[in-house]
Amino acid sequence: MQWSVDNRVTPGSSSPQDQTHHLDSAAHRIRFGEACRVWTKIALQSFGGPAGQIAVMHRILVEEKRWVSEDRFLHALNYCMLLPGPEAQQLATYMGWLLHRIRGGLTAGILFILPGFAAILLLSILYAGFQDLRLVQALFFGLKPAVLAIVVEAVLRIGRRALKNAVMASIAGSAFIAIFAFNVPFPFIVIAAAIVGYIGGRLWLDQFLIIKGHTAPTAPGDRVVDAILTDNAPAHTQPSLRRAALVVFVCLACWLIPLAILATWLGSGNIYVQEGVFFSKAAVVTFGGAYAVLAYIAQQAVHVYSWLQPGEMLDGLGMAETTPGPLIQVVQFVGFMGSYRHPGALDPMLAGLCGSILTTWVTFVPCFLWIFLGAPYIEALRGNRSLSTALSAITAAVVGVVLNLAVWFALHTLFRQVQDIHYPFGLRLAVPQWQTLDIAALAIAALAMVAVFRLKWGMIPTLVGSAALGMLYHFLLM
Repeated sequence: MQWSVDNRVTPGSSSPQDQTHHLDSAAHRIRFGEACRVWTKIALQSFGGPAGQIAVMHRILVEEKRWVSEDRFLHALNYCMLLPGPEAQQLATYMGWLLHRIRGGLTAGILFILPGFAAILLLSILYAGFQDLRLVQALFFGLKPAVLAIVVEAVLRIGRRALKNAVMASIAGSAFIAIFAFNVPFPFIVIAAAIVGYIGGRLWLDQFLIIKGHTAPTAPGDRVVDAILTDNAPAHTQPSLRRAALVVFVCLACWLIPLAILATWLGSGNIYVQEGVFFSKAAVVTFGGAYAVLAYIAQQAVHVYSWLQPGEMLDGLGMAETTPGPLIQVVQFVGFMGSYRHPGALDPMLAGLCGSILTTWVTFVPCFLWIFLGAPYIEALRGNRSLSTALSAITAAVVGVVLNLAVWFALHTLFRQVQDIHYPFGLRLAVPQWQTLDIAALAIAALAMVAVFRLKWGMIPTLVGSAALGMLYHFLLM
């Protein structure tokens, strides 16, 4: 891989030829094949929704491989949190793009999706063909408490790095209360945090400048991406109107031309056209992650299009929560079931497969558009102090939002019934029905917590052990 660099020489620096040689040698420390293996590893471990997935990427990219610095990782994460779509998959795409340009971004983003796609496709086939899936139910029963432990560990890991002082902790707490108790839309929380961070940075800089923008690597060879980008930005990280126009053209063509062909060939009322258009719309409004749009998707899929039966959305969500990949991958299950139930001239299973592929395509193509279009501009703004203070506040708010996801997941994992109770002034609390506490799920969750926090087990051993316990409970004790 060859980086494009300019020939500027800063005072005290080496010659342009020496700088170019340094950049090339640094880049070659991360071979494309090695990066592919790392993205595959991340994809296979990406359980637990955005909290768990972001924690896995942070652990591998920042702590183990030391490819990127904390500041650069958080800077990219904040941009991805502002976008519609699955932030963890977009973060993987961003990091892959930094390392190996467009092919790196495509590889990282696609590999992040593939394990979950394959798992949900298999489970959808089993679900459609054999509604009484005791084996699958037993597997899910053990996996969910383990995922809960991993999500809790992820919240603590991200919080320790983002909440450096009481101000940041207060912003995180306020964000959690806003979304958990008052159902404030995620974009409003982000905008409010950005304003607080911008103003706070001007009045109290040392408390708000957590993401510090451009910083030099701490040692030669440390944080390889930062070593490459500190002095001379490669061409693909520099904003270009020509490149931006090309990205928009190619991505929109990949996204919309297949839909246009289907509409022309099959007509606007065909199931595939309906699914393609519906999930294309959903892809651009999923701010705040999958949970923010699932209620709308479920309502439309059940009551408008008759793709699902009442309650099946929760089954699909269970698949997405306990398989690797983004939670928004649940739309693949919806697309499969919709096509399976309206197959036209095709075999129902083949129709379901086509619907599954189409739904996944229109859901994730926009994600690559947002990253390849916006990332160069985000990289160019890393040195802006006002932007850094705003992003620092957004990072703190994101911790509160992720904590909300963790609490939501815990309630629906440990209790069979959770009721939303509304109070005056817009207050709304999710209150579990304590008599529905699942003692077995609680016990498996407690053992998973011990495995993660006390015994320091990795994700895979924890998941495997919990799944085994769930299956034993289902087949021997129920």
